[in-house]
Amino acid sequence: MKSTGIVRKVDELGRIVLPIELRRTMGIEVKDALEIYVDGDHIVLKKYEPSCVFCGNAKDIIHFKGKNVCSDCAHELGLL
Repeated sequence: MKSTGIVRKVDELGRIVLPIELRRTMGIEVKDALEIYVDGDHIVLKKYEPSCVFCGNAKDIIHFKGKNVCSDCAHELGLL
């Protein structure tokens, strides 16, 4: 991991503010979803990108009965 040298305090509601420079660099916009991972004693934030429940592909996603399915898997399943 690469240190940015930026330090932020957690407020009384458990929130932190991501600096605008990081949001711009990472392409994070207002209302974007972030995934939270734990790796040992590290907390990792990643911009959420919906992916297919079957193959993990994140391109050409459709929503079918509350699940994300890529167009390739949808074709295999006969959904398209």
